[in-house]
Amino acid sequence: MWPKISVLIPTLNAGAVLENCLSSVKKQNYPKEQIEIVIADGGSTDATLDIAGKYDARVVENKLKTGEAGKMAALRASNGEFVALVDSDNILPDETWLQEMVKPLLNHAEAVGSEPWRYTWRKEDGFIDRYCALIGMNDPLCHFLGNYDRINELTGRWTDVPHEEQDMGVYLLVKFDSRGLPTIGANGTVFRSSFLKSEIKGDYLFDIDILAQKLARDGEVNFIKVKNGIIHNFCGSDVSKFSRKQKRRIKDFLYHSSRKDRNYTWTSKGFLSTNLLGQLKFVLYCVTVVPLLLQSIFGYFKKRDKSWFFHIPACEITLFQYSVGYISGIFKKEQIDRKEWRQ
Repeated sequence: MWPKISVLIPTLNAGAVLENCLSSVKKQNYPKEQIEIVIADGGSTDATLDIAGKYDARVVENKLKTGEAGKMAALRASNGEFVALVDSDNILPDETWLQEMVKPLLNHAEAVGSEPWRYTWRKEDGFIDRYCALIGMNDPLCHFLGNYDRINELTGRWTDVPHEEQDMGVYLLVKFDSRGLPTIGANGTVFRSSFLKSEIKGDYLFDIDILAQKLARDGEVNFIKVKNGIIHNFCGSDVSKFSRKQKRRIKDFLYHSSRKDRNYTWTSKGFLSTNLLGQLKFVLYCVTVVPLLLQSIFGYFKKRDKSWFFHIPACEITLFQYSVGYISGIFKKEQIDRKEWRQ
């Protein structure tokens, strides 16, 4: 009764985290013959490929190196009726995760995919990972824009994007319309393979763009938010790594925007263009700092974790990297060099 599912994992020197990821996939209470692991590697020189072989993963080449290109390369090589977009720094939190993600899709043919509604908080994780799990996003700017897609302890919601939803008990049946889309589609999202393969053109799989493309064409997107989680080992406790990832985010965004190979950008309806107040509020809070401190204190009293006080540097780093990246991008738009990249 369980359809074949392809777990798509882009990698580039991911040896430090990949074993935990693949181990969690192998432990799934799902027919083993119905799980296919496809790794799209961007030229790893560490133990990544050895670990992939240990878990019988099929490895394909990702010549363009980026995560979005890796997802596309893995998708093209996949054979599953469903595909799970799992990053190398993700861990499936329990053995029933795949079943929980797939079963609602079997009941609702109108839904194109499913996604966990929270990041799993773990006491043993680094303070940056715990902070991201509590705020429900890896980019604090999304908090001010309201377009996050995981449970945010500051608001008590999984998104502020206007939408329709029906509570089905263990999952939500969601409908998005012209009012916008949250930053949905990564870190443990399951899609119908036929949907992705029919929608994608080119060498990159920008998950949010695929949904936006369907929204623009059909006027709505039906999706499922499962009331479970996904573990994301984003940066541990490495502040410099967090800063590098924010720098990469803005550089890559401007690069692909200049190439016009994205159809859902920061100026699209439902994103920054319709939330100028959110942008201004983010800048104002960063400049004055006190509102960020108050948010940190509020979060701490909701969940006693000192990682809340990373909220201030997280926002300040993001403002700095995005401002510098945007200004420098006026003169030169390029992707971050992946030559010496480590997860």
